[in-house]
Amino acid sequence: MAKSSSASCLLLLLFIVFPGINGSNQTALQKHVSFFDRDKDGVIYLQETYEGFRALGFGVAFSSAASVLINGFLSPKTNDGSISSFSLPVLVDNIQKGIHGSDTGAYDTEGRFVSEKFEEIFQKHAHTNPNALTSDELNEMLEANQQPNDFQGRVASHSEWDSLFSLAKDNNGLLQRDTIRSVYDGSLFYKLEGEKKVSQMKAWW
Repeated sequence: MAKSSSASCLLLLLFIVFPGINGSNQTALQKHVSFFDRDKDGVIYLQETYEGFRALGFGVAFSSAASVLINGFLSPKTNDGSISSFSLPVLVDNIQKGIHGSDTGAYDTEGRFVSEKFEEIFQKHAHTNPNALTSDELNEMLEANQQPNDFQGRVASHSEWDSLFSLAKDNNGLLQRDTIRSVYDGSLFYKLEGEKKVSQMKAWW
């Protein structure tokens, strides 16, 4: 009975947590950020970014700081003036305007996924395992992607990739190819949120 209940709860969680991953006409970058659009209205408010990070398992302090920095950076670039800027709204439809430099180039200027650039990550930097990155290899990649006089881009890239490595590395300290691929369309976020909810429910039983 317990196993049956566990399976039923897991299926229910998957149904609740995973809607919106397959945004039909969205670019990969729009799908990536849509996880943080908690009410799926096309606008990511400061509180929603905070809630998204908390749903992934980050602490209060980190989630608070990250939401202010991210929305503070992206809101002026994506907000077309149709929404009050007081709550630092980020418009999902305009998210390509917030693409920063010193990154992998796996998103093009329209926010579409560029598979060739994704493959280059592993061709150039996966020395230990052809399908994964170690912490040192990740740092090597970040250093190689740095552009001159691009302080904002370098900080953004390091913050994003360091957070991803901390959140999603495997038990051997490797960031797997499939994991990295799934972050580009945001599906990793829904998976991690679902796993966190299942873990919490198991603790209650």
